[in-house]
Amino acid sequence: MYGPLFYSKILLFGEYGIIKDSKGLSIPYNFYNGALKIDEIPDASTHKSNQSLKRFSVYLENLQKEDSSLVSFDIEKLKSAIEAGLYFDSSIPQGYGVGSSGALVAAIYDKYASDKITILENLTREKLLILKSIFSKMESFFHGKSSGLDPLNSYLSLPILINSQDNIEPAGIPSQKQDGKGAVFLLDSGITGETAPMVHVFMENMKQEGFRKMIKNQFVKHTDACVSDFLQGNVTSLFGNVKELSKVVFENFKPMIPQEFHKLWKKGIETNTYYLKLCGSGGGGYMLGFTEDIVKAKQALKDYKLEIVYSL
Repeated sequence: MYGPLFYSKILLFGEYGIIKDSKGLSIPYNFYNGALKIDEIPDASTHKSNQSLKRFSVYLENLQKEDSSLVSFDIEKLKSAIEAGLYFDSSIPQGYGVGSSGALVAAIYDKYASDKITILENLTREKLLILKSIFSKMESFFHGKSSGLDPLNSYLSLPILINSQDNIEPAGIPSQKQDGKGAVFLLDSGITGETAPMVHVFMENMKQEGFRKMIKNQFVKHTDACVSDFLQGNVTSLFGNVKELSKVVFENFKPMIPQEFHKLWKKGIETNTYYLKLCGSGGGGYMLGFTEDIVKAKQALKDYKLEIVYSL
């Protein structure tokens, strides 16, 4: 192995809302990970990753020319590693909303950034914001626009609480209940989603006053309440707020929910067996589910692939 492992992440709350200063809560998800490796005799998949890194290195070279005060890389070292067969060996599914490009960005920064901020030093809010800003610029290569939170989560491997755009901090989250009936889970849509088109739909919608009002008065309100409930361990209140959030998303974010899941989404709200929300930008990939009774939820969703992320 050429570099350390970096994990996937799950944004429990805050997708789209953090663009408009809602709270957000992101946690590492150790089930998936990736690391930089060198393969001298590349096969099809390592070759594809290697070629992507080649394009990324050109982007990073231009990035440091534009803003050398923000970040600089050992580009020569990176280029020679790419020539030698550098690739990102990852089990993180792409286009699933669990931070595949974020882990790659964290790995490249860790290995090739000069004067990097390390996870061992005292991470002040200022340092976190600098890291977030660097990662935002780096990850924009993949998505067109990035908050920088996915790589930050992957790099630090800590839960991160987003209070607002310029106020982020590591968060202590309640420990998982070993015998908890409730759970947060991932539901596999079986479809790959693309971030850029979904973000474009959202930004277009934001031009309408009615949509902006809904974001401020409903979406952000319920998101913030969910974050507070989760951090304080108020499980009963949490499920009430998640249900409201699920309703708001269903009514206002239809393009982000794959058509074949509309019925399933509605059924969860009507039966109170589970509540679904977007995981990342939507349009495919995973959806995030919350249930007070995982046994009942598994029964109701027996035709789908579920992964438990967190026990409540």
